[in-house]
Amino acid sequence: MVGTGSTDLAPSAAVKIFSAGTAGCVADLVTFPLDTAKVRLQIQGESQPLVAGHRYRGVFGTIFTMVKTEGPRSLYSGLVAGLQRQMCFASVRIGLYDTIKELYSGGSKDVGIGTRLLAGCTTGAMAVSFAQPTDVVKVRFQAQVRSSGSGSGTRYAGTIDAYKSIARDEGIRGLWKGCLPNITRNAIVNCSELVTYDIIKELILKHDIMTALCPPTYAWDPGTL
Repeated sequence: MVGTGSTDLAPSAAVKIFSAGTAGCVADLVTFPLDTAKVRLQIQGESQPLVAGHRYRGVFGTIFTMVKTEGPRSLYSGLVAGLQRQMCFASVRIGLYDTIKELYSGGSKDVGIGTRLLAGCTTGAMAVSFAQPTDVVKVRFQAQVRSSGSGSGTRYAGTIDAYKSIARDEGIRGLWKGCLPNITRNAIVNCSELVTYDIIKELILKHDIMTALCPPTYAWDPGTL
């Protein structure tokens, strides 16, 4: 009730997992063209021919070139796999952080920095292990150059076809290519992001910073009139 002590229950692990995955999908929808441009810049200079003789220059130059030569849809090539990745990746990386932290701390409210770092490394590694196939397919779609806006010249007919083709042509291990470097990277990222967020949030709650900035409101009592 407004103006009284909080009676809210902590969200369950399932709610945290679903919320984290959904938030990751929303973020991916907004930032996917930038991610696609990043992939194109990373692979530039490899064996793939340049698009119609064009060379990518900078993030926005890459986006402009792709829209001009391949059509606007090329910026979202691999989006389905990207959303699948977020539901596997963000849901575990973020959604399970509190649960793993409580597991390592034995339910103690006094959680040290070492336990937080360990929990961040664990969920980061778990997330990559689950989501790596979706990441591989996403990058394959982002990297392949379309000869026209219609999508002709693409290697895979669709997301499911990409999973099947990679598993058939490269073996099941092909879906986990780059897994170990990705685990190392995301373990570090997870520690940096979530542990920092966790500590700042705890400090805000401990010192009632938000309460001081936003004084509580109280329920209106008709009897005061």
